[in-house]
Amino acid sequence: MPARNRLQAALPAPRMAIAGMLIWGLAMAASAFTSLFSMSWGTAGHIRFVVLLYAAGGALAFPVAWTLARLLSQKARREGAFAAAFVCLGVATIGLTAALYALQYRRYYAEWHAEPFTVTWTYQFVFTGLVALYQFAVLGIRLYFPYGFVALIAAALWFARRSR
Repeated sequence: MPARNRLQAALPAPRMAIAGMLIWGLAMAASAFTSLFSMSWGTAGHIRFVVLLYAAGGALAFPVAWTLARLLSQKARREGAFAAAFVCLGVATIGLTAALYALQYRRYYAEWHAEPFTVTWTYQFVFTGLVALYQFAVLGIRLYFPYGFVALIAAALWFARRSR
């Protein structure tokens, strides 16, 4: 089967994509909220921002992860489909949420950066993004535990059952 046809077959139906984006985004928001609430973290405004960030990251990740998982598991058994969904959904969710966090981080620090497109600005742009990704890895991933991890296992099981 040509690559274009494989990709087209792997794409989620629009209804599935929208439902999955809503459900997965809400699951990641709930995971972040419960983690932040249990830590008695920050103000209501900060919690709201972080929860919305995780919801957006989860929502954006679902169609990407679904497509990649279907591409990787087209001829696999249920175990392979589970593994593909687990890895793709986990990596896409963390990666896209981290990217959104890095954009917000960059927007905050841009006020103190040099003029755009200068050598100094380029260093500041690159290293601000790298610091944001590092900070998300250290502080942000923990908000997926334990509920986001449970949701990831449930979603991967559902994908494996549905894809066969």
